[in-house]
Amino acid sequence: MEKEAVSLLSTLGHPQRLLVWRLLMRRYPQPVSAGEIAEATGLKASTLSVYLSALRQAGLIGQERQGTSLLYRAEIGTANDLLDYLFADCCRGRPALCLTGGADHFPLAPEGSAAMADRKLNVLFICTGNSARSIFAEALVRHLAGDRFNAYSAGTHPAGTPNPFAVKLLADKGIATEGLRSKDVNEFQGPDAPKMDFVFTVCDQAANEECPAWDGQPISAHWGMPDPARATGTDAEKALAFQAAYGTLLNRLRAFAALPVESLDRISLQSAVDEIALDETGAAEA
Repeated sequence: MEKEAVSLLSTLGHPQRLLVWRLLMRRYPQPVSAGEIAEATGLKASTLSVYLSALRQAGLIGQERQGTSLLYRAEIGTANDLLDYLFADCCRGRPALCLTGGADHFPLAPEGSAAMADRKLNVLFICTGNSARSIFAEALVRHLAGDRFNAYSAGTHPAGTPNPFAVKLLADKGIATEGLRSKDVNEFQGPDAPKMDFVFTVCDQAANEECPAWDGQPISAHWGMPDPARATGTDAEKALAFQAAYGTLLNRLRAFAALPVESLDRISLQSAVDEIALDETGAAEA
């Protein structure tokens, strides 16, 4: 693995290749088009093509075709192999050397599973405006599993108030809307903020943005979906867009709420929340 590690570290040693790889890691397991990568990173198409080729050659990303478009996805297995090698070789398998605070720094480490049954877990949903998708998710978690989770939502560029279509849809479904408000993500990153166990981005644009690392290393995943607030047309057509977003999140959050969190180790739990993002059956509410 030593030669492979040198090659991988050399590839990631270029700041713009690292920028592209980090973007794809944040968007995992969702594949991303070259055009969207270029727009998010500000790289010219010709330059980006060279970087994508280098990352593919190193095995750090994969490529797939959908119609006439080429899509790119991070190869998590390669990243895991590199981290495993560095942990075993450089850290000699001792968490205290490489992971600040050791296993206790990770709230969902296997050693802490028993303690998790004695407390509610904190979960945060992030989108750009915090007006619809993340508001739906916050309200739905409280409705589906409020006895097990404290649910929060925030936006990277908050709209100021929840979208009226979103609030009305929740009320029509019998979901409580009291206390829902549009919040800035910085509200959850201060010293007095609740420590998150899970952080989900539900918007591609929010996932594309650089955000500070979350204290406590929460389990994170990207559950991207279209923004219903951008829907155009009649009120009925807009309502259908909100219904679709609600249905997708309802199905994903049902699956999330059903996870045996207390009995899963961190790796299994991460895989489970990533798999939920790949399930597209939530497009229509059951």
